[in-house]
Order: sequence, then structure tokens, then C-alpha cells
Amino acid sequence: MPDTLLGFDFGTHKIGVAVGQQLTGTANPLTVLGRVKNRPDWDGIARLIEEWQPQALVVGLPIGPDEEETAMTRAARKFARQLEGHFHLPVHLADERLTSREAWSRIGGIATRDVTRIDSMAAKLILETWFSST
Repeated sequence: MPDTLLGFDFGTHKIGVAVGQQLTGTANPLTVLGRVKNRPDWDGIARLIEEWQPQALVVGLPIGPDEEETAMTRAARKFARQLEGHFHLPVHLADERLTSREAWSRIGGIATRDVTRIDSMAAKLILETWFSST
């Protein structure tokens, strides 16, 4: 069976999620999870992991324009460590620069009606970026 991975676009208010197959190097947007009591929606993530049975997880790593670590970089790294601790799956980091802009471009006019779709599309692009770099 080909490796299935879940990709995450971590944000301070919501987390975009996508699923992908390493064999094909492609991914599909799944959903956007809100935060619960200012924490990731661990129950929602657990349901997705149970449903999709991924062999690994990929978290987008936001890097500043001058390659510097930002508060969001540190928050994404912390989220990645927490994912690994909660679910005992390998967690990889993928450069997510420009994924949100590309997601806006791909979704186009639909985005003005459903902004949350941007986050799951960004997660798809993060996962595909990771596939192309491995």
C-alpha cells in the first residue's frame, strides 16, 4: 500500500489539512480545523488520523523573507513536536513560503466567499512541496 500522509498548514486561528499519496506525489485539500481553547483541535486531528491512517505527517514551516525564524516559525515547530508526541508518527517540516499566495491564485474568486478553503489548499501545496523535495 502506498504511503499516505496528512499535511498541515498551521495558523494561530485555524489549521488547514490535506491528504496525499507519496507514490503519486499528489495531495487533496481535506478540511480546516479551528482551535479549541486556544489549542489545536486534537480531537479533530485524531479523527482525521483514524480515518486516513497516515504513515507520516507534514507541517508547513513559515520562514521569514530573509530566511529568519519568526514567531510563527517557532509556533509551527512546536505544533510539529506536539503532533509527534500525541500521535507517535514521524513528522516532517516543509518550506511553506508562498503557499497561501498560490492557494489564493488556484482558488480564485471562490476564495472571496469561503476564505477557509485557502488553508486546506495551502496544506495541499505544502504536502506536494514536501513530496517533490524527497
